[in-house]
Amino acid sequence: MNFNGIFVGRKAMEIAIMEKSFSESYAAAGVDVTAGYESVELIKSHVKRTNIPGVLGGIGGFGGMFEIAANEYKNPVLVSGTDGVGTKIKLAFLMDKHNTVGIDCVAMCVNDVACSGAKPLFFLDYIACGKNYPEKIEQIVSGVAEGCVQAGCALVGGETAEHPGLMPEEEYDLAGFTVGIGEKDRLVSGENLKEGNAVIGVASSGVHSNGFSLIRKVFDVNERTISVKYDELGKTLGEELITPTRIYVKPLLALMDKVNVNAISHITGGGFYENVPRMLKDGFTAVIEKDKCFKKPIFDLIAKTGDIPERDMYNTFNMGTGLVIAVDSEKADEAVRILNEKGERASVIGEIKSGEKGVELV
Repeated sequence: MNFNGIFVGRKAMEIAIMEKSFSESYAAAGVDVTAGYESVELIKSHVKRTNIPGVLGGIGGFGGMFEIAANEYKNPVLVSGTDGVGTKIKLAFLMDKHNTVGIDCVAMCVNDVACSGAKPLFFLDYIACGKNYPEKIEQIVSGVAEGCVQAGCALVGGETAEHPGLMPEEEYDLAGFTVGIGEKDRLVSGENLKEGNAVIGVASSGVHSNGFSLIRKVFDVNERTISVKYDELGKTLGEELITPTRIYVKPLLALMDKVNVNAISHITGGGFYENVPRMLKDGFTAVIEKDKCFKKPIFDLIAKTGDIPERDMYNTFNMGTGLVIAVDSEKADEAVRILNEKGERASVIGEIKSGEKGVELV
């Protein structure tokens, strides 16, 4: 008995020494394994916030598991989406503020899935960094978790990859992936679109996560320029630009539960001219009245400072309207009411007409 006990103790010590030696050699290559362990411990409480019915297992497995209850759907369809934050992440570096870009990452994925009429079920994130700073990773994941809570989906896994020599130590990139589910006969495809449908606009929270390469050029974004306070914004440029992308999932699901929605467009990269046609079927044009759309001062400031033509602005940014929805005209008032009751700012901004597939801004 004593021998076995001593043997086991010595064996454990040898394994510990081997692990320490491995960690030290890997650290010499620029990867801190222990920092990875610490990051996992720090993010566990944030991941726990996102647990919803269907989540199986816990953090740390080789795959995130999610159970779909039997008989909950007659003909279920899985809808997936993936995206990143883009160069908006540069603002997080400059401001040393890392707890909001995770919300952006989730928003860019789940909003797209919801536009198909599906409910996001779970989310996974991928963080690539030059050096793993556990406290910074925790801030990033706290934002991801907050985005998942806002969307009503679970954070079931992720990856933090340390890339020494490939990325600067203080920098990182962030991307995500989500899977949603919807009843096949209730998915939103644009097939039920018809002439006379009302077009409803839903306000954005700001620039969201698109067009930042242009913004960085227009304002020569650096630590000095993002600290400038603009009267028209009522805040600094940095505070305005880092505002998280609005997550529309819960209001959309509430709307689709009460009203037949014929088409939805998430206004992301490519602005109105690229995204609105994506919700249309051939033979239909969305006529949108610019004066009825929601306005935010940041877009006037961008256009003025960069001397950017109006068409280019509408071809790059959401211009204050982050979502465009088409419903039967007789359901428009009800749809607007439901969205407003769920905390959004919504109004009728146009209509669907017969014509060449596209969008007309008048």
